[in-house]
Amino acid sequence: MRSPRKIILGVSGGIAAYKSAELLRRLQDRGFEITVIPTAASLNFVGIATWEGLSGNPVQSDLWQNISQVPHVNLAKNNDAILIAPATADLIARLAMGRADDLLTTTVLSADVPKILVPTMHPNMWLNLATQANVKLLKERGFYILEPSVGPLTSGDTGIGRFPESFEIIDFFLSSIGSKSDLLGKKVLITAGGTREEIDPVRFIGNRSSGKQGYALANAAAARGATVVLISANVLLEDPVGVEVNKVNTALEMGDKLFDLAPDQDLIMMSAAVSDFRVADRSESKIKRDGAQLKLELIENPDLIASVALTDRPNRQNQIIMAFAAETSISLVEAKAKLLRKGVDLLFLNDVLNQDVFGSESNGGYLLDSVGVIAQLPYQSKDTLAEHLLDLVVKRLD
Repeated sequence: MRSPRKIILGVSGGIAAYKSAELLRRLQDRGFEITVIPTAASLNFVGIATWEGLSGNPVQSDLWQNISQVPHVNLAKNNDAILIAPATADLIARLAMGRADDLLTTTVLSADVPKILVPTMHPNMWLNLATQANVKLLKERGFYILEPSVGPLTSGDTGIGRFPESFEIIDFFLSSIGSKSDLLGKKVLITAGGTREEIDPVRFIGNRSSGKQGYALANAAAARGATVVLISANVLLEDPVGVEVNKVNTALEMGDKLFDLAPDQDLIMMSAAVSDFRVADRSESKIKRDGAQLKLELIENPDLIASVALTDRPNRQNQIIMAFAAETSISLVEAKAKLLRKGVDLLFLNDVLNQDVFGSESNGGYLLDSVGVIAQLPYQSKDTLAEHLLDLVVKRLD
């Protein structure tokens, strides 16, 4: 299961609606893409223009707009979680009854994803037996509900019912969806895809790397709170949300970006398949067939992994550098020798001949350090593997 990246932020009609703007920004800092669904009542406090400007996405509140697109069903399908903050007593009551009378409640009813509520109201309303019964019922149905904070309220009273701080909501949200924040404040650089070395303007020497593993790592690291930079070589995937993406074609282009960005990173994960050789004399025009043999002279590309790992720089001792080795047979002895030769801290070894890896959704292999095998990771989805690899790497960052 991939880390949730796209979420709905529901906003109901309480004065605390304005605080959800700050919550939205802090969620974006964690790499989440936000679609806001405000109730009609909430628009009395914060308007659609604000939510569109902050989220960068279109905002719809009226159930009867864009009917042909079936918005409540598509929103439910295309998002990984629903967070409603603030959740008023009225909204909680409607959800408990299974009501579906506006876009937010119909989307909630259509969605099979984690649903998190942040109740905010006057203490008398929160402690009312009707509200407590509704909250209990929703919890029994699988909703995650964060208790309101205690403090001064708009009415001038003090008590339970206050909108919690954004960091408290985010911690509860991440816990509810099974996400982690163990890379918060860390800088992570990831390479992905396969470089191409041009023979002429039409042809190139390349490889079968799809970039899916690198993109899975970028998504997972961003979801854990890292500031992620991705160097992407010839990948046909959507850019990960909340990740800075640098597009390159050749090994030399990747090297330039890598050497420029490496000094500032805490973790570097080099999953890209980089060409070992390039054409010595690239033709400026298409090479035409003439019945004769064509011989290409190849020259060696720089070893990007070793160059980055072995370069002396002020923070190298504080960095973790992880390489990926795609082999057609498994030799742990050779893998350990490669790790030591290249000067990396970790190496992930996988067999691309006896398991379907290139272009597939799954991967598996061995993670090694200078002592030997740390873990054998079975063939599994690349998203799940990314999470397991980060679990193992994070322990070494501190």
